[in-house]
Amino acid sequence: MALIPSAMMPLGTIAPDFTLPDTVSGKSFTLNDISGAKGILVMFICNHCPYVKKIEQGLAQLGKDYADSGIGIAAINANDTVNYPDDAPDKMKALAERVGYTFPYLFDETQEVAHAYNAACTPDLFLFAADLKCVYRGQFDSARPGNDAPTTGADIRQAMDLLIAGKPVPAEGQCPSVGCSIKWK
Repeated sequence: MALIPSAMMPLGTIAPDFTLPDTVSGKSFTLNDISGAKGILVMFICNHCPYVKKIEQGLAQLGKDYADSGIGIAAINANDTVNYPDDAPDKMKALAERVGYTFPYLFDETQEVAHAYNAACTPDLFLFAADLKCVYRGQFDSARPGNDAPTTGADIRQAMDLLIAGKPVPAEGQCPSVGCSIKWK
């Protein structure tokens, strides 16, 4: 398994729009459907990556803890499902239900959205303010397969808490995420 860092979208970049199907509800969602009054967190994840598996319970808890925060949350899987069948929509739905994701788990079959965000790895997180400008990009926390760091979501929670409080999210200290590469077609 090759360790790939996130590309670190430039801060201030406007969130690329999307319309993608949710594998749980069967409905399609746009960026604006999911965005909250305070902003939106867009996470590129998948089912099979050990880096995502390490934090999947933390992702579920994040969704529950921030459900009424004014920040919308969406997870997107853009992996090639022909070569990685564990990431197919039916398996995405099963995982979302098993783990307890309360946010849409969207499927980017064409991979156009992942390219628009310059997503590089799973997990890859992007936080946008209400004006849809990127204020944070990078890691969930420092937990990785093989290390003893607790899965807390400390990095993204700090950024989300600052955004909710109307305070600036500092650029310094934002660490790239690392994980498995997006499985491009």
